Amino acid sequence: MPDRLDLPAGFRWGAATAAYQIEGAVDEDGRGPSVWDVFVARPGAVRDGHTGAVACDHYHRYPEDIALMKDLGLDGYRFSIAWPRIQPTGAGPVNAAGLAFYDRLVDALLEAGIEPLPTLFHWDLPQALEDHGGWLNRDTAYRFAEYAGTVADRLGDRVPAWITLNEPFVHTVFGYAMGIHGPGRALMFEALPAAHHQLLGHGLAASVLHERGLKVMLSNNLTPVEPASGSAEDAAAAQAYDALHNRLFTDPVLLGRYPDLSALGVPDDIYGAVHPGDTDLIHTPGLDGLGVNYYNPTRVAAPTDPGLPFDLVDIPDVPHTAFGWPVVPDGLRRLLAHLRESYGTALPPITITENGCSVEESTDPDQPRIDYLAAHLDALAQAVAEGVDVRGYYTWSLLDNFEWAEGYHQRFGLVHVDFATQRRTPRASYAWYRQLIRVHRERFAK
Repeated sequence: MPDRLDLPAGFRWGAATAAYQIEGAVDEDGRGPSVWDVFVARPGAVRDGHTGAVACDHYHRYPEDIALMKDLGLDGYRFSIAWPRIQPTGAGPVNAAGLAFYDRLVDALLEAGIEPLPTLFHWDLPQALEDHGGWLNRDTAYRFAEYAGTVADRLGDRVPAWITLNEPFVHTVFGYAMGIHGPGRALMFEALPAAHHQLLGHGLAASVLHERGLKVMLSNNLTPVEPASGSAEDAAAAQAYDALHNRLFTDPVLLGRYPDLSALGVPDDIYGAVHPGDTDLIHTPGLDGLGVNYYNPTRVAAPTDPGLPFDLVDIPDVPHTAFGWPVVPDGLRRLLAHLRESYGTALPPITITENGCSVEESTDPDQPRIDYLAAHLDALAQAVAEGVDVRGYYTWSLLDNFEWAEGYHQRFGLVHVDFATQRRTPRASYAWYRQLIRVHRERFAK
């Protein structure tokens, strides 16, 4: 571990989770079904038929998990609120027991000296809304804003900052374009209205939150895109992919316009989803911070399949996580520098809202995770030294959890979870991260 990282005083250290991945208790206290409850019931949808029905049982064990956070020394905890707990059908009457759970969670976090950073939507859309089109239906954006106001009215007196959406790119592509995540639709580019309606929901919710004096962020999985060669064809393919993965979700929020999607064969109105004035609704509320989830760069070549304007190709000569993702720490520095160069004064302060890796359970299973975190934090410190305004870092994840289509086979946690017994065991990376936080604080306490 480096003796110190050149990060500023007040830099916030955190860890992240998501509701469906850790809470369990899917049938308790009035919670309605989400798209993930329905998706996991499909034969073959999730590896080995795993579900999030119990997960880490955080719904009942959150005091134990907060004790781990306090011992770790976290400044903040990023979690998500399960919309189906608050409104079982996505609209209408509020489920008092669902709100009461997050009330207790927030109070317990604050008592432990940990700032809550809630995400309003982390992919668990109420199934009743999906039955009416889900994010392909414009009305879902307005229901999302109503839900945001309901939760903010209950928790906003103690929770100053909110994330509206988590990774709308992944939810759109995996959930609606490819069908490998809930809700399991496979519409290819015709899924893009779901992206627009999520962004519209963000803008409407951001206005609701700002009206209550609260700060607003949006988190997306962003990736530096690099062409596979110096050819014009590979460069054009990389530009098309960058527009889809990154700029589709940042340009409207930060610049008030969509990028050129013509290389994807997508019309300017995104198949009729974009109405006059929509980009103003998305852009005008403004962002108080941008959440960046970083895992790896993306290498792109000219297409071999006529159905796509790009091919995604392997990055050579780099290690990979247990998930098979390439490990390129400097990609984080390059991504942050690119954001600053691309958006200039329109770019708000950045928080790394996810970064971490899955590691195989083996004789010495945690050294790769420690090496991963150390290298990425070093890259982050370099970006800060180069002038990028980064305010905090939330590692993924506090706990091993239900890793979507992979079930319980990918372990990202600083804390090992035995899913048969629910026993929590801090890993070596937990102790490493705790010491890193302590060293950073001591540097400014002198």
